[in-house]
Amino acid sequence: MAENNEKKLKITLVKSTIGAVPKHKATVQSMGLRKLNKSIILPDNAATRGQIQQIRHLIKVEEV
Repeated sequence: MAENNEKKLKITLVKSTIGAVPKHKATVQSMGLRKLNKSIILPDNAATRGQIQQIRHLIKVEEV
C-alpha cells in the first residue's frame, strides 16, 4: 500500500467574521469553516498557506 506522507494542517476558527473584510469572510467560507471553534484538516500546500496568511488573525493553525 502507498503511504500518505503529506503534511496536514488543523485549522480552527477562533474569532468571529462579523466585522471582517468581505474578502476575508469569503476566504473563511471557502476553506470550509462555518462556525466558531470548529476545525478542519487541510493539506499543507502553497494554496492553503496563502489562505492562512490572509486570515491569520481569525484562525489557529496546528500541524497534524
